Amino acid sequence: MEHPHESCDEHACHSETEEGRKSHHSEKMKQNLTSRLNRIEGQIRGIKSMIEKDTYCDDVLTQIAAAQSALGSVAKLLLEGHLKSCVVERIQAGEDEVIEELLVTVNKLMK
Repeated sequence: MEHPHESCDEHACHSETEEGRKSHHSEKMKQNLTSRLNRIEGQIRGIKSMIEKDTYCDDVLTQIAAAQSALGSVAKLLLEGHLKSCVVERIQAGEDEVIEELLVTVNKLMK
């Protein structure tokens, strides 16, 4: 399938197809994100286990904070790649609506 719009950088390749926008991250970025998400998944399972074992609330809350921080780091990596590739390219293409889209996303991340 031909891609009417495609760009690549060290973080990701982005293309727009008939099915919609897609992001194709580099293998290195995918491995980094997947590794981080696997660790977060393990943290979440650990938190669930702590609850089931009636672990002291403060200890559970500390683990929740650690998982939230780790997830925030994943979001920052994705946001950086998005800004350096998709957003820049769409602005250069005259698609200024990407700025509003980005503001909505940033507001969600900052809640």
